[in-house]
Amino acid sequence: MFGKRKLDDLSVEELEKALLIKRRQSRLERFQRLSGEGRSTNEALLNQDEPVVRPQAPAPWPRSTPIAAPGFQTASVQPMRGIFGRRKATPIPPQERTRSKKVRDALLLGLEVVALVGLVAVLVASYFNLKELNAEVSLAQQSALKQELPTPTVAPPPITLNRLPGGHTPPTSPGGAAPDVPLHLQQWVQTSASGGSAVPIEIKPATNSPTRIVIPKIQVDAPIINGVSWEDLKKGVGHLPGSANPGERGNLYLAAHNDIFGEIFRYLEKLEVGDEYFIHAGEQKFRYVVKEKRIINPTDVEVMLPTTEPVATLQTCYPYLVDTHRLVVIGELAE
Repeated sequence: MFGKRKLDDLSVEELEKALLIKRRQSRLERFQRLSGEGRSTNEALLNQDEPVVRPQAPAPWPRSTPIAAPGFQTASVQPMRGIFGRRKATPIPPQERTRSKKVRDALLLGLEVVALVGLVAVLVASYFNLKELNAEVSLAQQSALKQELPTPTVAPPPITLNRLPGGHTPPTSPGGAAPDVPLHLQQWVQTSASGGSAVPIEIKPATNSPTRIVIPKIQVDAPIINGVSWEDLKKGVGHLPGSANPGERGNLYLAAHNDIFGEIFRYLEKLEVGDEYFIHAGEQKFRYVVKEKRIINPTDVEVMLPTTEPVATLQTCYPYLVDTHRLVVIGELAE
């Protein structure tokens, strides 16, 4: 094809064509040899057992050495490796690849196991720390309660009567009017509900104590006595010891009879919501306005309990000459 031309006279394109012809001849010879050994066509074409000739950088060609093209008798062409050849990556054997993968998987599994064990250890430690902290808080709270709460002192309970003061039998009954609470127990009338615990009466100083009550609508102008016993109510309107004084915040509780001992509260039932009455404390006068009127049982002693607002409660027996219930009129402080 190229005749007996020298290698130096060939162009680059001609050299590439000559190398390609040489490589084809080499592949054909390998295919014929492998086919002669009984291998299949695919194995003969794709066999990698044969060492691949890799191009290497050739030594400088002496210009005096004549080289002819392949197929000519003048010279044999040396393969120009390293210039036109393509280097293939050396394949990794399957066994080594499998072994490295197993090692990597084992390392990853080990890391996962270590991480899981660490997480479980942290959770367990947190649980026990929280449990210990809760126990310490509980002990601290119990200790604080023991320090804050004083030891209660047991006092002898006072005598308690679960009836409102001023009760008596009707004057028309055989033997006349008589107190429904024995005289020696009158002083123990308490402001406790039925079945409840007794509340001791706290006797307040006489300063600002009520001295007089005026109810214009029913023409009442009577003195107020400190106490609600049988003997006290003979003298006038009784002021429950321990209840509020006029003008004070709390329940100012007054009681009087309606059919005996002057019948002071004989017409108390005529008072209606909005009516007014006056309670004096010495030279001072306090005005109260009726806000509520009720008929209750003698055992409804909760009407004597203290209140948060300044009120004055008026109580008497009811009905007239029967005295089975109690009439209660409650007024608010107006000025």
